[in-house]
Amino acid sequence: MDLDDLLPAARSPADYLRVLDDPRLNDSGLAVLAGSPYSFVRLAVARHPRAAAPHLRRLLDGKYTDWDSNAVLLLVARHAGADRPVLLAVLDRVTELLRAGVRPYAAALTLAERPELRSEEIRPLGRLPGASRRMRRGLKRALAARTPPSA
Repeated sequence: MDLDDLLPAARSPADYLRVLDDPRLNDSGLAVLAGSPYSFVRLAVARHPRAAAPHLRRLLDGKYTDWDSNAVLLLVARHAGADRPVLLAVLDRVTELLRAGVRPYAAALTLAERPELRSEEIRPLGRLPGASRRMRRGLKRALAARTPPSA
């Protein structure tokens, strides 16, 4: 069902959150909500189990506060619908933020657990200026816990 059919004529920001719980919401509706001007709606899309990789990728381009930026990166890094290209985009954003002095540590550690990314792609995060000792230890631990590829 089209997003406009699910929303009332006079819309409040809360209506956009309510529509995310509607089982009739289709993929094109999720795509529209992923580009919402409201950051809290975009964060809700990142939590949505049916959000597809293109929607998750689009969420990374939104404007956020540092707090919301860290939250969206973590949610997308954890999301089952995040494929390798989306995870690489999260990795790029985490790298940028660490260099800028922002601390997306939870997203970095989550990326280290994702088998879609190679260890060599994750290790440089620990050498960035914004990486704390605790984050570096967490990265090493997460990478060491990965199961080796079977032969």
